[in-house]
Amino acid sequence: MTETAVDYDNLKVVVFQLADKEYVIPVSQVQGIEKLIYITRVPKTPSFVKGVINLRGVVTPIIDLKNRFGLGESSLNESTRIIIITLDDMDVGVIVDSANDVLDIPIGSIEPQPEVVGGMEQDFIAGVAKIDSRLLILLHLNHVLNPIKSGV
Repeated sequence: MTETAVDYDNLKVVVFQLADKEYVIPVSQVQGIEKLIYITRVPKTPSFVKGVINLRGVVTPIIDLKNRFGLGESSLNESTRIIIITLDDMDVGVIVDSANDVLDIPIGSIEPQPEVVGGMEQDFIAGVAKIDSRLLILLHLNHVLNPIKSGV
């Protein structure tokens, strides 16, 4: 009898880029990474909610993460991706500049967010991981997606 070993010392994450910074979210919350597809606009939603997509028969709200962080609008191009995240039994897509890496981050390398971080983005950061010369920002998805979990 073989058992699948769970590595409790590492956190497996998807790495994505947004305005020249690298962010990470746990693989366990990612349902897929999609190329940009047609987004249907929904009236009377916040500016960072771009609309909804029909993804394999499921209507999924899409948010522009760059806009959500107050970094302006995402410029859509060939490397733009939509990361489909499941949080509290709800699927949400987030638009990112690119997503092309999966890493194992040692739990011990994740530090709390620095005190000097300010502004709205501060609420969205769960921690920062130092991997070699890279700084990876771990997102607190409950805070990032809070306004749309109550309904688009």
